[in-house]
Amino acid sequence: MNTENSSTSYKVQRQVIVVGAGKLATELLSSLEVDRQTLVIRWANGIAANQSIIVHAGSGRELEAVTAYCAATQSPLIELATGSKITPARHAFPIVLCPNTNILMLKFMSMLEQSGHLFRGHQITLAESHQAQKNSVPGTAVSMAHALGLKDSDVLSIRDVNRQLADLEIPEEHLARHAYHRILVEDGACSVKLETRVYGESPYADGVGRIVAAVQNQALENRFYPIMEFVNNGWI
Repeated sequence: MNTENSSTSYKVQRQVIVVGAGKLATELLSSLEVDRQTLVIRWANGIAANQSIIVHAGSGRELEAVTAYCAATQSPLIELATGSKITPARHAFPIVLCPNTNILMLKFMSMLEQSGHLFRGHQITLAESHQAQKNSVPGTAVSMAHALGLKDSDVLSIRDVNRQLADLEIPEEHLARHAYHRILVEDGACSVKLETRVYGESPYADGVGRIVAAVQNQALENRFYPIMEFVNNGWI
C-alpha cells in the first residue's frame, strides 16, 4: 500500500500531546485551548498509544520516539522547531511544519512571499529584535530576507536593551518576551516602512490552537505540509 498519497480524516481527534520541556512547551501546556472536548497533555515515556495530535516543541531528543508513535497510531505531527531534524522522506502520517505560529505574522509573511520580488532593485534594510536571551537563528527574519531577495547576513539583529527601548520603542514590560521586525524600502525621496510587533506569549499559544483546529478539520495526506500551505488555503 502506498501511504504517500493516502488520506485520513482527523475530525474526531480530541487529544493533543505536547512534546518538550522548554519555555514554549510549558506555555502550551498551560495556555493551549482548542475546544472543551480536546484534552492537552504532556508527552511521557510509556504514554498510551492512542491516535492523537502531536505538537513537538522540544529540542529533538525525543523526535525518534515521537515519529515512531505517530507512525504506529496514524497521528499527525505539528513540528514547531526552527530547523527541524525531520527529513523529507516518506512518512506514514501527516507532518505540519510551523517554525512560526503567530497567524497574523504568517499572513504577513505569505504576502511578502508573493509580492516581495516587487521591491527588488530598491535599497532594502531588514532589522529584527527579540529578548536578549534569544541566541538561535531568527527564522522569521531569514524567511523575510529571502522573500525580499536579501542574504541571511543582511539581517540586522538587535539585542541591546537600550536600543530596544529608545530606538524601537519596545515597552519595558515586554523586553523579556517580544518579536519585532522592520523592513525599510527606500528609493530616493520615497520610502516604505513595514513593521511588525509581537508582545508576550499569547499570540503563539492562540496560533497553535488554531493550527490544531485546522488539522482536526482537514483530511490530510501522509506528507509534509508547510504552514504556509494552511495559510494560502484559508485553513487558518
